[in-house]
Amino acid sequence: MDDLDQKLLALLRHDGRRSVSDLALETGVSRATVRARIERMEREGDIVGYTVILRADAIAMPVRGIMMIELEGRTADRVVDVLGGFPEISAVHTTNGKWDLIVELGTESLADLDAILRRIRLIPGIMASETNLLLATPRTTRARL
Repeated sequence: MDDLDQKLLALLRHDGRRSVSDLALETGVSRATVRARIERMEREGDIVGYTVILRADAIAMPVRGIMMIELEGRTADRVVDVLGGFPEISAVHTTNGKWDLIVELGTESLADLDAILRRIRLIPGIMASETNLLLATPRTTRARL
């Protein structure tokens, strides 16, 4: 992927509905070049789709949080597999530092959040956790697929 591909991706990331003509004008290349580059990135799997990016606090799960998890020993793969089965969990990230995993979750109510946190804490291999509520998301580039 060269500089032109990177620039096209950056432009599409901000507005996936930009026309080929607009992208060509912005990058200083022909429409045919832009079209060919985008088609190649789609074919090779660099671009997997186009979607609407929603303000995170406008989605169906009004109560959202981040849960940091400390794991025991070498249980990461098993715990990640179990966490993948919870529909309330939208993402699981491995990390370094005090916490081994960071989990993004969302529920309909605080009572539902409390229930899912209790269930997660019962997973064998989880030693400690800390959860923070997300109050608002003024900016995100992450698509909700």
